[in-house]
Amino acid sequence: MKTRIWGLTVFLVAFITLGCLSLASAQDKVRGVTDTEVLIGQWGPQTGPAALWGAVGRATGVFFELINSEGGIHGRKIKYFLRDDAYQPAKTKAVAKEFVDDIGVFAVVGGVGTSCGMAVREYLTTHKIPWVSPASGSSHWTQPFNRYIFSTFPQYYQEAFVETKYIVENMGKKKIGFFYQNDDYGKEGLEGAKKYLSSKGMTLAAEAPVEVADTDLKTHALKLKDSGAEVVILWVNPKHAAMMVQVAKSVGFDPQWLACSTLSDPEMFFKITKGAWKGVIYGNFVNMKSPLVKKYLEAQQKWAPKETYTGLFYLAGFYFAEPLVEGLKRCGKDLTVDNFIKAMETIKGWNDWLGYDCTFTPQDHQGVKSVYLEKCGDNGERIKVSDWLLYSGQ
Repeated sequence: MKTRIWGLTVFLVAFITLGCLSLASAQDKVRGVTDTEVLIGQWGPQTGPAALWGAVGRATGVFFELINSEGGIHGRKIKYFLRDDAYQPAKTKAVAKEFVDDIGVFAVVGGVGTSCGMAVREYLTTHKIPWVSPASGSSHWTQPFNRYIFSTFPQYYQEAFVETKYIVENMGKKKIGFFYQNDDYGKEGLEGAKKYLSSKGMTLAAEAPVEVADTDLKTHALKLKDSGAEVVILWVNPKHAAMMVQVAKSVGFDPQWLACSTLSDPEMFFKITKGAWKGVIYGNFVNMKSPLVKKYLEAQQKWAPKETYTGLFYLAGFYFAEPLVEGLKRCGKDLTVDNFIKAMETIKGWNDWLGYDCTFTPQDHQGVKSVYLEKCGDNGERIKVSDWLLYSGQ
């Protein structure tokens, strides 16, 4: 009898001990993190009307190859998952679900599109997925404050505000038209431009919204022409931007164009518009003078030699991923979501990357608030027009 009781006691102790160990192991396990890997996801339009922006996600993959070749981060290599959402929010939702439920990523990085990002923002936040550098300048990423999202894309509202200010105060132009995508992306830019003009008792000469699916822009061009606009601000996708400057010429309209930073690739636009992009001024937030540009393009030659597009959008794929890697480095070996967030919030005035003065705090995750202006030259080259334009808040 005593032997049976003793045996039962040993069994129960062993059972409880194993249960506790299993519970501790489950509690210690961090989604998307092993001793040798950290899993990172990104969506982006490899097909569809915004496919030119798809270079962002492909370049991020090259950046991670470079980081892995240098030994990874604290003994871990980055395992990267890129999915095509074709710039369609419904597909972005499916991708996010795959990242969380099937793959189990630790974090997501980049992700082109305001509407696409908004379709999954709450889902990612609910599952406590860190999201670094949404590839969109929407204010929705940081307003209201979201501890899981870190933005390095200047807000569209802020960018449009400082660019409109430059048009009026530095270029001396007062009749301004605004051609914009009729969604959150375009409307936030429109709001910033109107806010600055309102502060000076001015209004836009014309507003011309366009739907993503629109293919005929003649009516839009004529509306802008009839307004007498001297400068037209472009806040649309690459396809519509290229179409507009060409259609405008065909109807005898040749204003000074000023494009959002989402259109900051003069070499590409010069080529696809057959030179019509010449003279277009555009915002930029990637430091093209950084020595890292050469390093990253050499990495592209090594890991993606067949890549046909290596302009600004491609470099943006490195730009968006750099802060993620910096946060992983600062976090140390003990990688958890909370530790990663705390590490990201130690980034202050950071310039060791393709960007400028990145700062995150526990109260503010909008890391970059400046752009500068360039102009497309005679052969698609970049001509610097301004220094960094900082939005100081209004």
